[in-house]
Amino acid sequence: MKTEHRLLSSAALGHDIEHRRYTADGSAAGQPLLAFPSMNGRVGDWEGFGMVDAIGHLIDAGRVTLYVTDGIDWQTWTAGDKPPAERAMRHSAYDRYLVEEMLPLIRAETGRGTVWATGCSMGAFHSTGLLVRHPELVDGLIAMSGVYQPRRFIGEYSDPEVLAASPLDRLPHEDDPDRLALYRRAKIVLCVGQGAWEDDMVADTRAMEALLAEKQIPAVVDYWGHDVNHDWPWWQKMLPYHLERLLG
Repeated sequence: MKTEHRLLSSAALGHDIEHRRYTADGSAAGQPLLAFPSMNGRVGDWEGFGMVDAIGHLIDAGRVTLYVTDGIDWQTWTAGDKPPAERAMRHSAYDRYLVEEMLPLIRAETGRGTVWATGCSMGAFHSTGLLVRHPELVDGLIAMSGVYQPRRFIGEYSDPEVLAASPLDRLPHEDDPDRLALYRRAKIVLCVGQGAWEDDMVADTRAMEALLAEKQIPAVVDYWGHDVNHDWPWWQKMLPYHLERLLG
């Protein structure tokens, strides 16, 4: 496996941001998969906590080209010293970085018109939000142990930026037939354990399950056992299990 550490000068964010690319031999022939860190995590966490190794066999086989981007949660939802409106606006800047800078780079390198997204914990919020907001750009999702709205960080505050970013708040208003068709073509997996520290994530996953069913958007919603905790060793098992099935 070849690992590349890259720094992108982001106009959207106004600062440099790191991402890493993992390929079999330096080429990018495999299915592009964009991964997000967990809450307040950094770009190196996916490698450091064993997630890259967990799908290393798929990368080495040339089936997956993995991109991991850094996060900026500490500038957005978890920035408790900032008002909610400012945090939501900063998240929108992160979305612009993804759409205007990161995704075009992935498309150019892989030759694919769309990508898949994944993440665990807060990374599931980011990956799901990217698909919900931009289904024309993202047509696959593996979200693990996710929260799917930002209320635990900003309470009941709401504005257009918050509604745009929150999958549970945005999806109910998605009624355009063309956008619904894009959602329905996507390969969607939501997976969550039912053990320690998963209560809020189970509740949000059940809410997403009901909403996807209401919109007739096919999805695999997978509840693992009561011994499955909100922690990396379980995400190391969830990701390859579902990724292999999506790849076919």
